[in-house]
Amino acid sequence: MPRSVVLGVDSSTQSTKVIAVDMESGEIAGEGRASHSGLDTQHPAEWWDALVAATRSAVSPDMRVEAISVDGQQHGMVVLDANNQVIRPAPLWNNVAAAPDADRLNTMADFGREVGTRLVASITIAKLAHLARTAPEDLDRTAAVGLPHDWLNFQLTGNLVTDRGEASGSGWWSPRDGRERRDLLALAVGAEAAERLQVPEVRGPEEPAGTLRDEAAAALGLPSGIPVGPGTGDNMAAALGVGAAPGELVVSLGTSGTAFAVSLEPIADESGEVEGFADATGHYLPLVCMLNCTRVVDSVSSMVGLLRDDALRRAAAAPPGADGLLLMPYLAGERTPNLPEATGSITGLTAENATPDLLVRAAIDGVAAGLAYGVEVLSRLGITAPEITLVGGGSQHPAWRQAIADATGLPVIVRGGGEHAARGAAMQAMAIVRGEPLVTVVERWRPEIVARIEPRPEHREAFRLDERRRIIEELKAGRVS
Repeated sequence: MPRSVVLGVDSSTQSTKVIAVDMESGEIAGEGRASHSGLDTQHPAEWWDALVAATRSAVSPDMRVEAISVDGQQHGMVVLDANNQVIRPAPLWNNVAAAPDADRLNTMADFGREVGTRLVASITIAKLAHLARTAPEDLDRTAAVGLPHDWLNFQLTGNLVTDRGEASGSGWWSPRDGRERRDLLALAVGAEAAERLQVPEVRGPEEPAGTLRDEAAAALGLPSGIPVGPGTGDNMAAALGVGAAPGELVVSLGTSGTAFAVSLEPIADESGEVEGFADATGHYLPLVCMLNCTRVVDSVSSMVGLLRDDALRRAAAAPPGADGLLLMPYLAGERTPNLPEATGSITGLTAENATPDLLVRAAIDGVAAGLAYGVEVLSRLGITAPEITLVGGGSQHPAWRQAIADATGLPVIVRGGGEHAARGAAMQAMAIVRGEPLVTVVERWRPEIVARIEPRPEHREAFRLDERRRIIEELKAGRVS
């Protein structure tokens, strides 16, 4: 007899992951993965092709798929014409070309107060303003705009639909008020365009985006007509996947690095460094994001001729502080702190410490120190916790686990289950097909703690957090706006 499963999809910067979760046990019954280009501008067709390939790998003949839900990388911008065709490749969250447009919009409105997030280059409305400024002919052709996960929902159902978590990263939807802000859209694209543009309809946590249309079902090898969840952003899905409760602090290690916590009340940060997002359950998700995370180690490993796993193993045996090396990991600009034009730098290089192991160790230290900065920023708003829950691909390696504990001075826990963002999407699909409250599914499927890492107080000074703060202030003072 076929086993009933739900599918959770995580469409990220570098790949699409699909997991099939057994509806009775909550265990992963199948997995699939397919790569994207990894560039900061991608054609949405990449995501669809990867979703098809990953789904067909995850689902076996002995499974009956009952529902599917998608989480996606936040903030990227997909623009569609009147025939629902993609007009141009999508700039992703880590594309910083819209930095001057974000600055300009911030002078026109207090976005931190209006939508909970002061604009940076990542946010979709800034990318839309960049399109209006640099390619007005494409704006004239644009009939609809959405984020990557919204576009995938559209391919699955024919409906341009999102959830409040993803919508809160657009810049045109207010989590505090729970509504679109066409007046803010008008600042980005002008009154006429703001009036005519279709933006995704925001659905509730257990409200489906629609049902799987025939053409999509045939491509994916799934039953037509099954429910499709509203989906959410990847950080919101990861919070579901680990069962994050209000007051729990989560750090995610992926292409980007984030620190966030579930809050019962909306958060607004005057400094602009904390994003006042909504979550996928009806609560809120104040979040700090840095563009440069595990990929920094990938880049440095490649530079010194090591494969990533070997580099991490060797760097784990090297001491924090990398024998005096200090790496500022801004290889792609940065979002927090807001330094879109910054570049990476390394100081303290000597003949003795110029070794592959220590250079990779310096990269780990730089990223861990950046995330410790994010945890500190959250604490300024009273968002603290006695420990950190670590998620994302980097959470599986002991080198990253210990570095985050040492840099923040907080114990780190890791939960089982794997692929927490995709798991969160599967939880949403489960809630919809069973007609259960999402929080009930999250509580039932919350994975067990599989590791606990204590900080080593004697190593915290090696991350040189004060010196890094001084460098950040110098970079901010010299930033061209």
